[in-house]
Amino acid sequence: QVQLVESGGGFVQPGGSLRLSCAVSGFSGFTFDYYAIGWFRQAPGKEREAVSCIGSSDGNIYYPDSAKGRFTASRDNAKNTVYLQMNRLKPEDTAVYYCASAEMLYCSKDMGIMDFKSWGQGTQVTVSS
Repeated sequence: QVQLVESGGGFVQPGGSLRLSCAVSGFSGFTFDYYAIGWFRQAPGKEREAVSCIGSSDGNIYYPDSAKGRFTASRDNAKNTVYLQMNRLKPEDTAVYYCASAEMLYCSKDMGIMDFKSWGQGTQVTVSS
């Protein structure tokens, strides 16, 4: 199965920025560019929610309304890596951020958590002070 490893989380002050990375490996029957990669977050006591989904290298990207133009997803297929640039961070962005893969070429607003079959371990993002 696909393996995903997040990195880049940390502590930032409100208004700051972070860039998360998701390194992907272990593809089974597909190359990296055939997987849609989602970014999700989960705060303590809250449900997991999507913050972005990026499809194949044609630039198919979906952001839920909660992203509000502050988050930007990208992918480098040569490096098997997906990124999430987070700007103008707010305390309510504090959460564990996960990347996950779906065996689909394209993202849509109707995709759900169950469409993503493999998950990373998460990286903590803390926005405070």
